[in-house]
Amino acid sequence: MKKGIIFAVIAAFTFCLNVQAQEDKEKKEDEGYKFTVVKEIPITSVKDQNRAGTCWCYSGLGFIEAELLRMGKGEYDFSEMFIVSNTYIDRAKAAVRTHGDVSFSQGGSFYDVIYGMKTFGLVPDSEMPAGAAYGDTLSDHSELSAVSDAVVKAIASGEHKKLQKGANGPLWLEAIRAIHEVYLGKCPEEFTYNGKKYTPKSFYESLGLNPDDYVSITSYTHHPFYEKFVLEIQDNWRWSQCYNLPLDEFMQVFDNAIDNGYTIAWGSDVSEQGFRMGSKKGFCVLPETKASAMVGSDMAHWTGMSAKEIQDEAAKHPTPQRWVTQEERQDAFDNWETTDDHGMLIYGKAKDQNGNEYYMVKNSWGDYNVYHGMFYASKAFVRYKTMNIVVHKDALPKDIKKKLGIK
Repeated sequence: MKKGIIFAVIAAFTFCLNVQAQEDKEKKEDEGYKFTVVKEIPITSVKDQNRAGTCWCYSGLGFIEAELLRMGKGEYDFSEMFIVSNTYIDRAKAAVRTHGDVSFSQGGSFYDVIYGMKTFGLVPDSEMPAGAAYGDTLSDHSELSAVSDAVVKAIASGEHKKLQKGANGPLWLEAIRAIHEVYLGKCPEEFTYNGKKYTPKSFYESLGLNPDDYVSITSYTHHPFYEKFVLEIQDNWRWSQCYNLPLDEFMQVFDNAIDNGYTIAWGSDVSEQGFRMGSKKGFCVLPETKASAMVGSDMAHWTGMSAKEIQDEAAKHPTPQRWVTQEERQDAFDNWETTDDHGMLIYGKAKDQNGNEYYMVKNSWGDYNVYHGMFYASKAFVRYKTMNIVVHKDALPKDIKKKLGIK
């Protein structure tokens, strides 16, 4: 009789434990992603590029605006369309000079912003706001591209023995300038800001920025480490160079920059499933889909689940992250699995409730998700899918800076 009672008590206790374990599991599944901020750097407000392929300019200028905040220069809102207009003209000229081998498109690189502010200057957004030419407050470059692309293609691919010239140079170039002025607005030659008159160049010079302070960095094995090379992507049409670092050292740059108050202009592939599934929910992850690789996790929970089932769980709440090797990263680049998709701004670090590390990212898609235009990208995703970054040279760890020969 006593044994029966003991067995009954044990069975009841075991049942309660199982019920509690199931409730704990369901609670974990229901809470979704919970982030704790570790470090956050001041930035300017989220913008919306709308229907324009100009993320490179929004993120690049957001980076420059954050740099001015870091330098104690105050808050600025620069005109993206001023840089975009001048860049489009330069890219059109490059496309024609190379008979179309340089593509003419809306895309660009962070270097277009660095080069642009040094060469053309900067203007406040109020002097040349997006969409103003067609009565809007946001960009829509679909019609602009239809018109300007056709002109550039006709000249670049045509069999013209001699291009016609007018008083101000090639007529096709004057036509392109006029098209961009109609759709983007006229680039101001002079303006007043806080009671003082400026040209775009003098306004830029008044800010105390040094374009030579900014370096582009990446991590690929098809070029030697610790040297510079031209990153082979179509939108790097100005052929700017990146310093090449081993992957682990590349990731050290991210942490050192954020820890010391520097933001990061981040170019990444956003076609990955881990980005798409969490975009509206404010997270971006690279879940580990092999149960055998989930060291330290609850193996009993993951064993027997398919890769899709594990991916589906990652859409609901944190799961173990995949930590790629240098070789895996290179293979993804060589096989066009990692592509040059989108430019954003990294401005902080955070952790989820499972201890996974993330970077805080400012996007340029307006107030499109639960975090009002920013999101958390897991360190594992950033390690795998980053194309390149731009940082202030002083954001580099001292030993890496020395290896690269940067003073």
